[in-house]
Amino acid sequence: MNPLPALVLLPVVGGGLAWLAEHIQPHTTTPARDASWWVVLGILTVETLLLVMVTFHHPAHAGPWLGHFSVPWIPAMGIAIRLDMDGLSLSLIWLSLILCFLCVFLATRQVTVNAGAFHFLFLATLTGIIGTFLATDLFLFFFFWELMLVPMFVLIAAWGHEDRQRAAMKFFMFTQGSGLLMLLSILGLVIAHYQESGELTFDYFTLAHTPLSPAVSMLLMLGFFIAFAVKLPVVPVHVWLPDAHTQAPTAASVLLAGILLKTGGYGMIRFNVMLFPDAASHFAPIAMGLGVAGILYGAWLSCAQDDVKRLIAYSSISHMGFVLLGIFTGSRMGMQGAIIQMLAHGLSTAALFLIAGAIQDRLHTRDMYRIGGLWTAMPRLSTAGLFFAVASLGMPGLGNFAGEFLVLLATWHVSPTTATLTTAGLVLSAIYALRMVNRIFLAASRPDQHPIQDFPVRQMAVFACIMVFLVVLGLYPQPFMMFSAPSPLSVTAVTSREGATP
Repeated sequence: MNPLPALVLLPVVGGGLAWLAEHIQPHTTTPARDASWWVVLGILTVETLLLVMVTFHHPAHAGPWLGHFSVPWIPAMGIAIRLDMDGLSLSLIWLSLILCFLCVFLATRQVTVNAGAFHFLFLATLTGIIGTFLATDLFLFFFFWELMLVPMFVLIAAWGHEDRQRAAMKFFMFTQGSGLLMLLSILGLVIAHYQESGELTFDYFTLAHTPLSPAVSMLLMLGFFIAFAVKLPVVPVHVWLPDAHTQAPTAASVLLAGILLKTGGYGMIRFNVMLFPDAASHFAPIAMGLGVAGILYGAWLSCAQDDVKRLIAYSSISHMGFVLLGIFTGSRMGMQGAIIQMLAHGLSTAALFLIAGAIQDRLHTRDMYRIGGLWTAMPRLSTAGLFFAVASLGMPGLGNFAGEFLVLLATWHVSPTTATLTTAGLVLSAIYALRMVNRIFLAASRPDQHPIQDFPVRQMAVFACIMVFLVVLGLYPQPFMMFSAPSPLSVTAVTSREGATP
């Protein structure tokens, strides 16, 4: 049995079972919502076992590609259900599952209204994300790209905070609109290949060798770039992100910041740089300029925020600017730095959103001036918050620093001026991170503050695992740099067909 389609389908099928579990009254005293939660935990465990099997079962003939699956879907149009996995997609799927476990252990069990529907939408989003990371048929890729938007829209609109409807609509309009531009580019590439060869196909590897004029190549590349720039997000198409992150329930905020933003970086690597290398090279100065603008703009606005979730949201814009910068440096080092930054940012920012959600659940506010100092009342939560805030600002020895340092070094070889400007973003990140730590954790406690429940030991154990991973990623990033490298197209086109097993 090929595990790749199971990796994609299992979450949405399991989500349906979790929804049913809530409506089937158990014969025990366990609440129905807990039955739904246990189903989700079981599905994620099985999904992890499948991923372990894919990770360590590497056929000798498959080259750098770890898995392949292909069956016809709409043969008349050249559309197939084609899935391929390399180190890049595997590392991002691992990140997705780790963050989903974090949500299940620390956030989703607190959902008391329609928990089964919440868990179904949560796992349906995961199916869209994993499908996006694996699809190598461009129509299938677009299908999964759009699939993950709908359940996320409902999660924000139905379970979000006070201004959730407007935030959900803004999120959907931006991402859906940019997705349609990508669809036009996909169709343009397919038509150009058909006119050249007479073959109608959406196969990624076949389309990669389509001869294109420089103007057409640039136009098609821009269609992909805009879609991925909105999701990353890149200034100035970032305006959906602060509201969506702030108004989303905690688990949805973690999915948004930790995983959905990474689909934008993944798309730029897999499609912009690898499908249109010449156009991407000519566009690189503009892309790098946008990356620097995002780093400085996001960090500057983070310094001005009093809402802790908005601060973390704007900081994500700044940190993802490093990803854009690294991808378009045109060097292996920059690409490695961008991937390490995606992994480290996913973990540290997801943890910060979980901590912000825990504070909001306990104090019913996101205003840092109303939270006051929590160190005395909540020492465990404060310790975790301090660690992840320091990780976010790029402390040496932690994963975020490794990614940012590699990107800066690669940028310096391209443009010392750009690298110098980028370091200003690191100074601003220290300002907003330490301001958040001082205001929330180290300031004097409010005199009217009621007794607050701290993180239990089992939740701290979950955070401790993420802390260890960030330390390992920061002190010894080399295995992750080699493990997560994208496979080249020249190798892909041959080896994926050798190992094809419908």
